Amino acid sequence: MRIGELAKATGIDVETLRYYERVMLLQLPVRQTNGYRTYGQDAVERANFIRHCRALDIGLADIRRLLDFALKPDADCSDVNRLLDEHLARVRAKLKSLRTLEKQLTRLRTQCDAGHRAADCGILQELVAAAHGEACACHQSDGNTSLSNRKAQE
Repeated sequence: MRIGELAKATGIDVETLRYYERVMLLQLPVRQTNGYRTYGQDAVERANFIRHCRALDIGLADIRRLLDFALKPDADCSDVNRLLDEHLARVRAKLKSLRTLEKQLTRLRTQCDAGHRAADCGILQELVAAAHGEACACHQSDGNTSLSNRKAQE
């Protein structure tokens, strides 16, 4: 099959498949006498393996390691377990960061109701205050006050 057919069979864009070849995640295909590259079922399986790993947000370097492990079926899998544990730790850290971001955006969102002019928008005022190095609602600790509360206090 040609690269377009491989793309269709795997759901991976042609340019992405070419990139995977350049970084040697996919083996270079056999070339026919007319210069066309030909892919076999092994390329489909390997591309699907890569696609599945990417869907799990596994990075290309780790995918390369997993592919190497897959080529050694008799090897001990403790390194595979360790790789997945490391990835799981990164995912958990990302989730924690996203929860913090959600709280910050929620606090920022409370600074303005609809129906104001941009000049009176509490969200924009908070962002401008932060740009000037002032405390803002989204990054306030429990003891800080937001810009709108500071203005009310003045």
